[in-house]
Formats: sequence, C-alpha cells, structure tokens
Amino acid sequence: MSNASFQVVIPARYASSRFPGKALALLAGRTVLEHVWRQAVQSAAAHVVIATDDERIATVGRRFGADVLMTLATHRSGTERAAEVARARGWPEESLVVNCQGDAPLIPPSAINQVAALLAAHPGAALATLCTPVRSTEEYLNPNVVKLVCAADGRALYFSRAPIPSVSHAAHAPDSLRHVGLYAYRAGALRQLAAAPPCALEMAESLEQLRALWLGLAIQVGLAGDLLGPDVDTPEDLERAEEFLRSRGPLS
Repeated sequence: MSNASFQVVIPARYASSRFPGKALALLAGRTVLEHVWRQAVQSAAAHVVIATDDERIATVGRRFGADVLMTLATHRSGTERAAEVARARGWPEESLVVNCQGDAPLIPPSAINQVAALLAAHPGAALATLCTPVRSTEEYLNPNVVKLVCAADGRALYFSRAPIPSVSHAAHAPDSLRHVGLYAYRAGALRQLAAAPPCALEMAESLEQLRALWLGLAIQVGLAGDLLGPDVDTPEDLERAEEFLRSRGPLS
C-alpha cells in the first residue's frame, strides 16, 4: 500500500429530504458531523476540510476545531462541493482527495487510508472506492443498497440500485457486492466530474458515480478491510448507529 499524501474533504449540508439537519443530529453526545471529522483526523490525511454552504454547520464545525470552507449553495452534490475546495486550496491535478460524506459518522480511519492508498497504487485510475459483500437476499433486492460489478483487475464496470449481477432462469444466486460511498479522486478528475452535466444513466439510477464511467474515468474498487458502521440518512439510521456504538464500544 502507498504512503502517498492525501487530503480529506467532508461535504456537509443542512437540507435533506429524508432527515433535515442530520449533520447536526446528536449521536452519543456529539453531532454526526463531529464524529465524521474525528474519524477523518485520525486517518493519515495531510489535512481535513469541512465544506458547507450553511452557517449553522460552519459554526458548529469551527466550535469543535475544524477547518471549515464556505462553498456555493448551488452545488448539486458533494462532488461539486469537494471540487470547489480543491480549486480554492489550489491542489494540483494529481493530488489525492478523499470525499468523506458528512453523514458517515462511523467510517473507520483505516477505510479512509485504504481508499487513498488504493488510488495511489493504480496510476491509471481516476477514482477509487470500496465495497463489502452483500450478505442477504434483502440487501440484494433493496434499491437503497447500491450494488456494483467489477472487472478481473478490480475496475468498476457498473453500479446499480437493481440486483446485479442479475439471476437468470438457469443461474444460482450470484455473489454480489455492496458499494460503500467513500471515494478518493485525483483532483483533476474531481474537477472534470464537477464540470460535466449529469448523464442519462446517472439520472436513471440516481447514482453520480455513473457519470465517471460514462466519461471514461476508471474507478478502482477494493474490498473494505474493516467493519463499516451505518450511515445516517434517516432518523431510523441514527438509532441504528447508536446501537452499533453500543455493540462496538465508544469511538475515541
């Protein structure tokens, strides 16, 4: 694994259709956002930046000691917000940037290191991401669980909310992979993605990573080395995260 330097950007917004203000929701006595930041600063990142367009989030982030950059309110995604940070900070085209979502309070620092090292180890890739095995039929059929298929060398071939690989009438249930929404980018690829309009596949699946594949950008995929806790997309997810912490012990 490479020891290449990398930056972490944590895009965080207040608005959310399913759980408004989720970044500021309390989990084990701290905001979800602070948990994400604490996990990120325990990684090998050279620097960690919270990127937001909301003063409430900025105020809370600065209060617990984070570097916060105010970004445009017009961004459609965390990728665009991270791209603005890369431009504002003048990061070179080949520098490595990990996008760590502001609703992933239980992401292990080791996973952040792993995805950065994966990209550094594959010079032909523009992005890297992680996956875990799908462990149940319920997961396989759930449209909220993003599945992916890879080539023999670990490059992503496709991502879908549908069950992939699909089971034909003559096949047994396949091994399937669940995507983990943690990305490392080369800064140049991050800018290219943010500048490109959404493609038809992306809009059909509601999966932004399909824009990268449509543009011909290679995404390297690795199997996550450590157990990943649940992201917080809904109030029910917050309860699941609390239960995860109770079962695993407190985060530092």
